[in-house]
Amino acid sequence: MTAENQEYKVIIIGTGQAGNPLAKALASAGWKTAVIESDHVGGTCINYGCTPTKTMVASARVAYLARHAGEFGVEIPSYSTNLKTVIARKNKIVNSFRQGGQQGLENTHNLDLIFGFARFTGTHQLEIEKNSGEKVLLNAEFIVINTGAKPLIPDIPGLKEIDYLDSSTIMDVKEIPQHLVVLGGGYIGLEFGQMFRRFGSQVTIIQRGSQLLSREDEDVAESVATILEGEGIKILLNSQVTAVNRISNDQLDISLTMDGKPCQIKGSHLLVAVGRIPSSAELQLDQAGISRNSLGFIKVNDSLETNVPGVYAIGDVKGGPAFTHISYDDYRILRDFFLQGTRRTIQERLVPYTVFIDPQLGRVGLTEKEAKALGVNYRLAKLPMTYVARALESEETRGFMKALVDEKTGRILGCAILGIEGGEIMSVIQVAMMGNLHYTSIREGVFAHPTLSESLNNLFMAMDR
Repeated sequence: MTAENQEYKVIIIGTGQAGNPLAKALASAGWKTAVIESDHVGGTCINYGCTPTKTMVASARVAYLARHAGEFGVEIPSYSTNLKTVIARKNKIVNSFRQGGQQGLENTHNLDLIFGFARFTGTHQLEIEKNSGEKVLLNAEFIVINTGAKPLIPDIPGLKEIDYLDSSTIMDVKEIPQHLVVLGGGYIGLEFGQMFRRFGSQVTIIQRGSQLLSREDEDVAESVATILEGEGIKILLNSQVTAVNRISNDQLDISLTMDGKPCQIKGSHLLVAVGRIPSSAELQLDQAGISRNSLGFIKVNDSLETNVPGVYAIGDVKGGPAFTHISYDDYRILRDFFLQGTRRTIQERLVPYTVFIDPQLGRVGLTEKEAKALGVNYRLAKLPMTYVARALESEETRGFMKALVDEKTGRILGCAILGIEGGEIMSVIQVAMMGNLHYTSIREGVFAHPTLSESLNNLFMAMDR
């Protein structure tokens, strides 16, 4: 039995990094607000993505430093990874963030936090099946969908019959895999591959394409591959898994084609990291006439509104760059529109990101191959990390920096920073791009010595050689 209709100004489905702050902002402004959450408050970032993975990446980094301590004159006779402690530390931080987010919603006036599943029954009506089993109907003038995305599981013969891992379940394994096979050479696959290699696993990465990180420039991808191979990770390019079979409790037989030729490898665990799909199927979007693309991502205009007036989609469920900071900016766009009438579009923003391999890959703006495809006239600056004083002093000389500058205006078009704290260095260039600075402002800028950002002087000096 379904309870009678309840009326709200706005209903937000999902408590990710866009939905949570939007709910609090609107409720605090006097809007009667309901937030629907099927699981834990915080969305992918806090529960299954950024927070837990980067916590475990930090543990893997300590293991790496322990292994190389002798290079710094520090003798560590032996060390081991206690995975139980690694996971406990991760869970403690996740639970702290999760509880803080839930308390923030529960303590906000005009806001009802409802745990359950939402389904559209009309353009502005939802049926909520609460986790308690009770069903209620909710109506709202505005509905905002923030249900995120989940791992894509390919249709590979035998995959459903084995206990494969995805980006969530791998963070709760009970033991360090003897041989972790990673299906997918994107951001997620590389982060987990390097992490578990540092924990002690043998690691093989299987990539369908001709390079890792298919969206990046070839020189960046090649350097990343060299770094990972230097740590003992095996990389199989132009390879596709065709079947998976479990031979025993601790061994998998993986059939694949490599450069078109059939071959087989064996491993103890398989991580599937080939992409993500929207968490939208359960919403019954057809009941509201909400349009999706062929992959199920909700279509929105530049102001995040769907084809149904008053219904919006924010965060990963709408497709596009799947980053927490993009979700958070989605929140700001809707907040300013709802409360101030300010119309800002998603076309106006830069999209920075960092791949948290070690060393990091920080990226913003155009890649070199994108600039070529667009026919942009550019100049290129490139600097190996072996030329960076701070990197030499820290024994962190893997990678390089590169930046593209508009030939005519001298403004920076984009950069890739593969090196120690690459994401932080990239952010300095991003600020320059936001301010439309001429590249010489960075070249001649006075930065503290010896810092990593100081090396940007030399990067842009290289453009003039």
